[in-house]
Amino acid sequence: MRHGSIPGVHGRVRPLTLLGDPVLRAPCREVTDFGPRLARLVEDLFATMYAARGVGLAANQVGEPLRVFVYDCPDDEDVRHLGHVVNPRLVETDGVVVRGPEGCLSLPGLEAGTERHDHAVVEGFTVTGEPVTVHGTGFFARCLQHECDHLEGRLYADRLTGWRHRRLMRRVRRAPWGREG
Repeated sequence: MRHGSIPGVHGRVRPLTLLGDPVLRAPCREVTDFGPRLARLVEDLFATMYAARGVGLAANQVGEPLRVFVYDCPDDEDVRHLGHVVNPRLVETDGVVVRGPEGCLSLPGLEAGTERHDHAVVEGFTVTGEPVTVHGTGFFARCLQHECDHLEGRLYADRLTGWRHRRLMRRVRRAPWGREG
């Protein structure tokens, strides 16, 4: 990505992987090659995220089982956070646990009240291999935790229990794309 360019402008919108695709359930591989292919993937992730009107997108959501995600997400004070993390590690979650509405581009049109910590810290690298630390609060902390879960093969639905989980799975089965239950 060239400095100063708008992310995703040079990317290709890729098809989203939906719940039921095995790539969403397997832990992703570490990125070892920080070359042009990775830069293209990050551009494609931004282009796909914007086309789908999301606030975050992990590589396995476009069928690439690599530890990479992008985000363009506000926090609770409406401050915009824009970036990407390669080989992220969720190193800290703390603060109050808040149940809030959470959706996912791999479960289009659905959402459920999901518990997440109000503060999260992710460490990783940029597309060029520079170390990066991202701090998030509120909705942005939720986004960081959500995307890190994706790279471990987990979805927000896995965090639901009881009637919330049953209701979401019923809605998944009724969805035109629903394959898992």
